Amino acid sequence: GHKTLKKLPYIAVFIDELADLMHIYPGDVERTLCRLAQMARATGIHLVVATQRPSTDVITGLIKANFPARLSFSVASGIDSRVILDTVGAEQLLGKGDSLFLSSDAGGAVRNQGVFVSDSEVERIAKFWRNHPDEYEPIPCPWDSLIAKHALLDETDTLLESAIELAQKQDFLSTSFLQRRLRVGYPRAARIMEHLFEMGLVEDPKTGGKTRKTYVDESEEDPLSRIIEERDEGEE
Repeated sequence: GHKTLKKLPYIAVFIDELADLMHIYPGDVERTLCRLAQMARATGIHLVVATQRPSTDVITGLIKANFPARLSFSVASGIDSRVILDTVGAEQLLGKGDSLFLSSDAGGAVRNQGVFVSDSEVERIAKFWRNHPDEYEPIPCPWDSLIAKHALLDETDTLLESAIELAQKQDFLSTSFLQRRLRVGYPRAARIMEHLFEMGLVEDPKTGGKTRKTYVDESEEDPLSRIIEERDEGEE
């Protein structure tokens, strides 16, 4: 009689060069990365973040505080070593895999030797996986829907999801109501209302006038994701 729970996969997130992201969207990347790091350990998400530019504008104090496990290869100066490990030492490493590893359960930085993987070994492993495609079933990317949602918000309006939440709680909706609740100008509120109509969430203005009936159930957990799925199915 016990309900069998679906086993969730472990997810590994690799960021090959953090400096590029921090250069373009420093505030957004820092907040998202730190939030993910705070919650990841409880949900089986592992983060591996790398950079070739260990400066304080890339590895900020907030990022360091949320990533207690850090590894440094050979760096140019003691200043770079302090940015990564909070201590000098990495500037004296010999290169070729020589590294210092710092973790929350270690008394200090531990010296390690990374293994060398040749191009031929990489090719051999890749060839093995290509020759056994049916033995391993890839897990669908769990964040595809999230990426699609943010892409839609970028195309339309970042407040569209907030407007949908308002529509779920109201039987009728007007542009002036959106203007007041979202604290935006009338032209932007009118554009948001038009997006809601295009998604089928509010009544046609020719029928409803300034105050339009809403067509979204309050109990629906994520209407925007459902709309994206329906749109994608219609394009196939």
